[in-house]
Amino acid sequence: MTGRAAPFYCPYCGDEDLRPGEEGHGAWECVACSRAFRLSFTGLLARGAAAREGRKTSGGERT
Repeated sequence: MTGRAAPFYCPYCGDEDLRPGEEGHGAWECVACSRAFRLSFTGLLARGAAAREGRKTSGGERT
């Protein structure tokens, strides 16, 4: 596993020509639209884990 995950496309223009930014971890630059942005992972949601557990125990049916 690598230390940093790369985005597949620019969140502003959708182009795929991205380069790592010079401002540190999570910084990216889009060559097409000349925008710089930062991505970060903030954590897992507790409600997401609870919803997955509920689907496993209830047979996946929704009411």
